[in-house]
Amino acid sequence: MAAPKKIKLEILGLSSSQSQTGSFALVLGETQGNRRLPIIIGMFEAQAIAIEIEKIVPNRPMTHDLFKSFANSFHFHIEEIVISDLKEGVFFAKIVCSDGLKKTEIDARPSDAIAIGLRFDCPIFTYETILAEAGIVLTDQEEEEEKEKTATVKPEAKPKEKKIPVKKGDDFKSYSTDKLRDLLKDAIDKEDYERAAKIRDELGKRN
Repeated sequence: MAAPKKIKLEILGLSSSQSQTGSFALVLGETQGNRRLPIIIGMFEAQAIAIEIEKIVPNRPMTHDLFKSFANSFHFHIEEIVISDLKEGVFFAKIVCSDGLKKTEIDARPSDAIAIGLRFDCPIFTYETILAEAGIVLTDQEEEEEKEKTATVKPEAKPKEKKIPVKKGDDFKSYSTDKLRDLLKDAIDKEDYERAAKIRDELGKRN
């Protein structure tokens, strides 16, 4: 049986949650394509990712820095991060590490895995099946607009005014499938990836 096709991803940015205080949308994109994979993460993990992207050195080691020091002390190296599964809207990841002789896969939340992977400067992958199921496709115009943006959104940055806020307690279960598709397109047009991810997850549960 052939191994599932792996797709290389890159971090495109972080945006503040429109609906939950302390939540962020981590937007990943395939390096050879126009699909985006938004993942909702917590404040601590968003901070850990942003600090490493911006190359900010904290006064004391954060948890993910401690993991790197621990791994280096025992001569383990992180080879890659894989967004390995998607179940009922929840993403799963694996940290693939090696001591030079043996490879080991460690289960992790995608946010933790990516925060650690950044510290080892290792690639991030997912499988085609996951990207086909949960990826959001940008139109050519949307892709060009996105390329014009050069700065990664820091966690402390305020949400853009043009984004459509999600009402507190907004329950997408009450919408029809057609309405959800319209809302998904609208969210993508407004670059509200956090809202788009929630709508995508609700649509995924119905398929």
